[in-house]
Amino acid sequence: MTREAFLGSIAADAGLAADFAAICDTGGRLQGTESAARGFAMMAERLGTLGMVQDDPVPYAGWRCHEARLTDLATGRDLGCAPLLGAAATPPEGLALDTLDCGRGAPGDYAAAAGRVVLARHEYPFSAGTVHRRVKLAAAQEAGAAAFLIVQPEPGIGPVSGSSGRAGGAGIPAMGISAEAGALLAEGRRVQLTLLGQDHAATTPTLSLSLPGRGEGQVVLSAHLDGHPLGESAIDNATGLAAALCLARAAAPFVAGCPRGLLVCVFGAEEWALAGSKAWLDRLSPARRSRLAVNINLDSIAGGASLTALTSGFARLGPFLRDAAASCGADLRTHQPLMSNSDHANFAAHGIPAARLLAGFGEPDSALRYLLTAADRRAIVPLPQLRAATVTAGALLWEALNAPDDVMMRLRGTV
Repeated sequence: MTREAFLGSIAADAGLAADFAAICDTGGRLQGTESAARGFAMMAERLGTLGMVQDDPVPYAGWRCHEARLTDLATGRDLGCAPLLGAAATPPEGLALDTLDCGRGAPGDYAAAAGRVVLARHEYPFSAGTVHRRVKLAAAQEAGAAAFLIVQPEPGIGPVSGSSGRAGGAGIPAMGISAEAGALLAEGRRVQLTLLGQDHAATTPTLSLSLPGRGEGQVVLSAHLDGHPLGESAIDNATGLAAALCLARAAAPFVAGCPRGLLVCVFGAEEWALAGSKAWLDRLSPARRSRLAVNINLDSIAGGASLTALTSGFARLGPFLRDAAASCGADLRTHQPLMSNSDHANFAAHGIPAARLLAGFGEPDSALRYLLTAADRRAIVPLPQLRAATVTAGALLWEALNAPDDVMMRLRGTV
């Protein structure tokens, strides 16, 4: 098969839109819920039409929330809130605390935080200068804050969610709130905060489909399934899952003739500080990891005008991917410094060249600003944009499957 025929089959694949809709139909896919179980079952069934699907369950620090409530004591009004995944619990009776607005909430902004519930602003996550939510939470905890609230900046959207990254360790209660609640509490209020969560040992499925090539090397095409319960987790990450299915269908007929094979991986517990892919990779033998030539991680690939490959510090990977995209007439941006915001980071930690394909990098007005909120639904994903992104991903995959071995080996260099 030629590159043109391969990309043409992707462009004509009627299953892409159907898969995207079906994944959204499973719900927000919070890890550990029936919604996520339905999503994994659906992905296993659809990948299973192409070959034998293996499920390697891996552990992560599970957590269930039984109650999350935030009440303005002056008015008795309950404010909309979303507990951060894995956050520390309050006492059963909750905590009565004074609020303190810490603005952006970057390290150094919490000088007067001791004993208070602090407010910090959620930032557009896909910009070079973003201060991540977990960095803010860790700084607040270190400063002695009694609890942490992260504020969704856009009115009319509701609260923002996300992970605390606590993984069963020490922490403070933490929630996401709406812009409207943030404006009220920024005035300085006394609130009652109740967060009753339970830590427990848990496992997440890890689905893999191996399509052998001529040699032992493999290209890993990955996407995470888990999401958040506030919406449909449509951009993040039904887009990546649907694209992975489409690319696997297109590649299956010809991979056997390529220099290296294709390994399609569907990870869970990505929203839990990338725990699923980390555990899976850590379990592989060094010899098995050495066969993984490159990781192309599809995560939130539609919803913005541009596509960017985050290339994890691998200096030669960016030019390689840009040239591959240009072969199909696509303009692919690249960002070289490592950003640990999806599963590619765990491949990079093992020295495997890894890139996250992402829409909307540096575009704070794009639909990706709705990630982690109830607005992340299929209606905000233009299907022509998803198809164009999938074709571009196909160009990257074609080159990774077919490039000479010496070219692929050079990608491992970081200078």
